[in-house]
Amino acid sequence: MLGLPGDNLDLYAVLTLFQKSKTIEAFEKSLNDEQTKINNLDLNLDKKVDFIKVVTKKEDSSFTFILQVDVTKTETQDVAVILVNKEKGKVSIQCVGDPELYGKDYVIEPKGNSSITANPGYTGADPVTVNVPATSTIIVETVPIVQYVYSPVYVPYYPPYHYGYYPPYFAMATVIAVGIYRHNNYYYHGGYHGGHYGGGNTVIINNGNRNNINHYNSTRNTSNTVSNNMAKGNYGNGNRGSTGVSNNMSNNRGSTGVNNNMSKNKGSTGVNNNMSNNRASTSNRASTTNRASTSNFSSPSRSSYGGGRSMGGGGGRSMGGGGGRRR
Repeated sequence: MLGLPGDNLDLYAVLTLFQKSKTIEAFEKSLNDEQTKINNLDLNLDKKVDFIKVVTKKEDSSFTFILQVDVTKTETQDVAVILVNKEKGKVSIQCVGDPELYGKDYVIEPKGNSSITANPGYTGADPVTVNVPATSTIIVETVPIVQYVYSPVYVPYYPPYHYGYYPPYFAMATVIAVGIYRHNNYYYHGGYHGGHYGGGNTVIINNGNRNNINHYNSTRNTSNTVSNNMAKGNYGNGNRGSTGVSNNMSNNRGSTGVNNNMSKNKGSTGVNNNMSNNRASTSNRASTTNRASTSNFSSPSRSSYGGGRSMGGGGGRSMGGGGGRRR
């Protein structure tokens, strides 16, 4: 996982849905349909899934489909862009995650010639659950939405929705835990190359799409609310159901109060800034198995929005009331 808000919108699943849609309106509707379970974004932290609208820009034979969330009445955050470009009769599709939500140079594109077939005899920990068809250039040219945008009947789509005003089909579903979400959508990854360029990902934005993305960058939307939440570490992996200020590390979920928890700490209560495997520097120990009931520990740590499980409620060890071992 990225340890970023983008963990709650799988762009592999988004690009698959895009290629299956017949129109931009149909893509926007499917993207926000609770039944598809693809959208799990919650940028304003109200514990409800955000509505993602799709804004279209066209320049010559290139299209940029911008996925956006109205975080507040006055702030819009771009989430990702889908680039469709036609050069010399060939059509290419790429999806680029916004740096704020996915990090720099997060690019995916359909694979080439072969397909992935599940091995029924595989006994490893990460089986392929379905046969995932790969997408070649020829198939890209024939997917419904590509045929539509390059057809004479294409009409530009301008989403009429904004913060607080959504279509009737949008149910504002409750956000689910990021671990469950990623597990439910991981099978989409088989048909694509992608990830962060330079980090094992060889996908680059090709020439036609690069011109398109450069043009888009001049008008890219960012939200101060999202930036502030990032800076405070409020978008931890799976920080679901938290109240107060919570910066959880090492896969912590569901903390309450003012709590900056790291893994493997025992018996902490109240205001507690605990780091992994750290004991009270002044050797202050409480009664049986409870160490440093109110203490501030420090040690080098990773980014505050990078990846945590909950310490009090969903998946990690119990922090209070008999969960720890006795010494």
